[in-house]
Amino acid sequence: MGLEQEVDILRRIPLFQNIEPSKLKLMAFASERVTFADGAALFEQGEEGDAAYIVLDGTADVQVTADGGSAITIAQVASNDIVGEIAILCDVPRTASVVATSELTTLKITKELFFRLVHDFPQIGVEVMRVLAHRLETTTRQLREARGG
Repeated sequence: MGLEQEVDILRRIPLFQNIEPSKLKLMAFASERVTFADGAALFEQGEEGDAAYIVLDGTADVQVTADGGSAITIAQVASNDIVGEIAILCDVPRTASVVATSELTTLKITKELFFRLVHDFPQIGVEVMRVLAHRLETTTRQLREARGG
C-alpha cells in the first residue's frame, strides 16, 4: 500500500475528512506503518499512551480486564477506525487493551503529531469529541444493560 492509498483511507475517516489532501499526505508520511500478527497486542491496558493507531486493514478486539483478571471484549475495530487516542489526549494510562484478530495494518500517529494536527485543524478536535462522546454513551448503555437496568 502506497502513500496515495493511505491518504484515501485517511480521507474516509470522519476525523480527517475535512482536511485537504496535501495535509493528509504529510500526515501519512509522518506516520509509521505498523503491522501486527493475528493475536498480537497493539497495546495493553494500563500502559502509558504514546500513540494512536488508525486501522488501515484487518480487525482487532478492544478488551478490558475485569477485577478478576479475565479480559472482556467490549468492541471490535476494523478499517478506518482509530484506537488509542484517549490515553494521548488525557495523559492517562491505556483504558483498554487492543488485540489483533487478523493480520492488522495500522498507521501509528505519535502524540506529538496528533496534537499538531488538532492545533492546525480545530475541526479534528470537534470530531474527536464526537467520537469520544459516542463511545461514552455506548459504554454507559452497555453497563446499564449488564446491570439489568
